[in-house]
Amino acid sequence: MTINAHNRLLMTGAAGGLGQAMRGRLKANCAVLRLSDRAEFGPAHSHEEIMLADLADADAVLATMHGVDAVVHFGGISVEGPFGPILQANILGVYNLYEAARKQGTKRIVFASSNHVTGYYRQSETITADHAPRPDGLYGVSKAFGEDLSRFYYDRYGIETACVRIGSSFPEPKDRRMLASWLSYDDLHRLITACLTTPVLGHSIIFGMSNNSVTWWDNARARHVGYAPQDSSDVFREAVFARTPAPDASDPAVQFQGGGFVKAGPFPFTG
Repeated sequence: MTINAHNRLLMTGAAGGLGQAMRGRLKANCAVLRLSDRAEFGPAHSHEEIMLADLADADAVLATMHGVDAVVHFGGISVEGPFGPILQANILGVYNLYEAARKQGTKRIVFASSNHVTGYYRQSETITADHAPRPDGLYGVSKAFGEDLSRFYYDRYGIETACVRIGSSFPEPKDRRMLASWLSYDDLHRLITACLTTPVLGHSIIFGMSNNSVTWWDNARARHVGYAPQDSSDVFREAVFARTPAPDASDPAVQFQGGGFVKAGPFPFTG
């Protein structure tokens, strides 16, 4: 069930893949959905506002946060790559976002973290939110920073955050790894809705996954938000096995939960 609990909801990264998938869905969660990205992505539709902002521009982010009740933060770089752009978008950018929330009085944020915060745990392990971060690259490091920063802003300023460690959110699993990490778009919306509407969110780390039989993540610590996934990668399992080769157990991408991210780079510095 979708609950309209907010007057104005900000979604950053509106032009990205998840932003596009959630744009229509999140309008049911608010009276006005404010959409932001750093470049033009078309006109506003009914019950929408568009405010462009580069996350590295503190003044622009502050203006974008004006009058916002809650935030769904998809903005930033979502793949492994050189540190310079990650620094600007994912580290400076998330700092600017939380500073803007503090100044504007916004008290709840759904932060799109990533499974790559824990990508160097093995696929033979099942981990909880209490396991220490083990990032599989610079992108994972930036998301681990965001999780720590959001905890500081909760402890110091009372800004509640759900750090959603998104697995693999696509229309369907692309390979055998995604049978464990898959998160349907509808379940992602259910999870965001739960995080926006639970009476007490606090600072919560939640694994963004559907109800998959094969999983590396124990989400029991997230029950207080009321997330109940309704989709599962299991229905795709036979087709995925038929079109993909048996995994090579000596391949680090098969050994570790981060998949191919554990083999990406190194990258030259670009500022």
